[in-house]
Amino acid sequence: MGRIMGNPTARVEIADREAAEWHERLGAPSVTTETIREFFDWRKFPANADAYRRVELIWTESRKLAGTPAIEDALNDAMSRRLAKSSERRAPGILLGVAAVGAAAVLVFGGWTWWQGRSTFTTGVGEQWVVQLADGSSVRLDTDSRMRVRFSDGQRLIDLERGQAMFSVAHDAQRPFVVAAGDARVTAIGTVFDVQRQAAGVSVTLVSGAVDVTRVSGGEKPLRLAAGQEAKVTPAGTVGRVVDVPTATSWTEGRIVFRDTPMSEAVAEVNRYLTDKVVLDAQGLASVPVNGVFKTGDRDAFVAAASGVFGLEPSAGPDGSIRLSERGK
Repeated sequence: MGRIMGNPTARVEIADREAAEWHERLGAPSVTTETIREFFDWRKFPANADAYRRVELIWTESRKLAGTPAIEDALNDAMSRRLAKSSERRAPGILLGVAAVGAAAVLVFGGWTWWQGRSTFTTGVGEQWVVQLADGSSVRLDTDSRMRVRFSDGQRLIDLERGQAMFSVAHDAQRPFVVAAGDARVTAIGTVFDVQRQAAGVSVTLVSGAVDVTRVSGGEKPLRLAAGQEAKVTPAGTVGRVVDVPTATSWTEGRIVFRDTPMSEAVAEVNRYLTDKVVLDAQGLASVPVNGVFKTGDRDAFVAAASGVFGLEPSAGPDGSIRLSERGK
């Protein structure tokens, strides 16, 4: 008896269409935790991962057309229509800025790298890279980050030496996947989680699955996280809490989302993606909460919005920085 075989071309076309749909969904101003989980489940299949990579590459190439008059007119028209629609749904409160053009600014900063024996990966300021590891796991490195990969028969070890990374871990019960970041150790078998290393400590956000977070120097029991939870590891100990995952992981879509974020922290987050920094010279505003959405690396949008909302005066510094000062001072 014969067997009907599927059409390979048709399967590729379906994957490409779905990849384009995912690209648009993830570029929406608001992305739910469930959507992110569904995306990672869909991308587990090699054909889907390849299709999404093609979409990323196409979008990256299209960015080179920026500045062409016809393209600029089309983008401006798309932005006007998108903002007109979004303003009808906008909740009250301070909105510093919106930095999305259609389905743009999503998962396209940097490129895609296959691991072929390399052990160290580094991104510059403003760069993001996706690294496909030998075990099938993938890592998205954020701006100004560095990680070292060390795989053995009994363990898959990643040393996050600085910065931030999103890990999508291939299941392997025989070889736990361990991320070392300063005093923190994150252990997983197959899951999706985000790790950020800062001067004050390490943050771990779980998108799906389960991970154990341990403070090496504390002698404490591991903290088991469930999806939608975050662990903060500091010299004082390890504390877990519930977080909004799309907000905490918005950097993977090329966005920074602020929700009641103190102004000083918002400036620091914007600066992570800039070589020429923003300097807040208005200490009275340091703790004022702000809300907004920005494209990573878009200093001008943040400066313009902050100046307009808080009445600040921007001025250029000799080192290329922009200083935000109170008017009249």
